[in-house]
Amino acid sequence: MIRTTTLPAIIRGVVPAAVPVLAAAVLVSGCEQAGDRAGTDAVAVSTGRTPQFENEHVQVWKSVIVPDQPLEMHRHDNPRAIIALKGGTLTVVSDAGERREMTWETGRAYWLDADPPGELHGDVNEGPEPVEVIVVQLKGVGGPPTP
Repeated sequence: MIRTTTLPAIIRGVVPAAVPVLAAAVLVSGCEQAGDRAGTDAVAVSTGRTPQFENEHVQVWKSVIVPDQPLEMHRHDNPRAIIALKGGTLTVVSDAGERREMTWETGRAYWLDADPPGELHGDVNEGPEPVEVIVVQLKGVGGPPTP
């Protein structure tokens, strides 16, 4: 189930300690983006995850999903907040072949529950531009502990 409730209300109700971490992740990413605009030549971008921060409460990473370069099959045992740095539409493909679209608007935050037990999925960007998001995944909530 996907809910597009504003992030502060969700975090207040789930894990108050995540708010400073989330704010730091957004600020760091915003600075990186500003530097990119002011920088020199663009660097080749590829699909993948870049760790940003981790402690006993959360795991934070930046995901970039480039057109025609899907994220490998994976799962999320814990709920997470998604902050869209560069929005777009992703097709989420389950290991059973089921497909659903998720649209992220630049600058918006979203909440995703933990994935169903045993289900894997891959994220495919069929759009013309890379999609970039910050993921703040809670630990110890909704599933087994994240290593």
